[in-house]
Amino acid sequence: MTLPDTGRRVLVSGASRGLGRALARAFADNGDRVAVHFGTRAEEARETLGALAGEGHALIGGDLSDPAGAKDVADRAAEALGGLDVLVNNAAVNLPHPPVTTSYEEWAALWQRHTAVNLLATAHLSHLAAHRMIGQGTPGRIVNIGSRGAFRGEPDHPAYGATKAAVHALGQSLAVALAPHGIAVASVAPGFFETERVAHRLSGAEGEAIRAQSPFGRAGTAAEIAEAVLWLASPRAEWASGAVLDLNGASYLRT
Repeated sequence: MTLPDTGRRVLVSGASRGLGRALARAFADNGDRVAVHFGTRAEEARETLGALAGEGHALIGGDLSDPAGAKDVADRAAEALGGLDVLVNNAAVNLPHPPVTTSYEEWAALWQRHTAVNLLATAHLSHLAAHRMIGQGTPGRIVNIGSRGAFRGEPDHPAYGATKAAVHALGQSLAVALAPHGIAVASVAPGFFETERVAHRLSGAEGEAIRAQSPFGRAGTAAEIAEAVLWLASPRAEWASGAVLDLNGASYLRT
């Protein structure tokens, strides 16, 4: 069996707004059916769901930081869609905790929070989705949303940078383990891109500095990231399994 170009069953975690919303829209526009996951932003998730093209989409709430919650989300998404073909691990937290000015108590709590959501939820959903795909006897795709910060460093958000680096490594390990089952796994590492959550940062001097990071003189867009994810989830991208794709407008180059 081969993965179809369209009509696939797709779970997007953290899809209530921002990049998650753009991802859900891109898959729906491609003719896929999407399970829109949300943690706490139910109303925004309903707005995302209501704006999707096509039919057969689903709204799935749940706490991914709890292993039982992650299983419940994966199970309900598969039940609503009739199975799973594609998982996009987008849910994440990114809260400031500069090491010099953050108390130890807050530091420890935020490291726990970032690890639970950014890394462990990604690992748990990937395991659950992979076993669902294997049980179906169908090929599949897992695409992880990583970050440029995994390579560049995040001095005010070190747990975010560290967990995103771990997500990249997890994806590469899973790519090797799951290839014999026809499941390709890849990650994207976006730089700064504009969403409603960070739009305020693009005004004034800070906005000028952000745009100057790229020689294109602008920030990225959520739609650009979503298009890359859509390709990595396609039948044509099997040979990209294990890749970490930089999407930062040449703002950070690595070899």
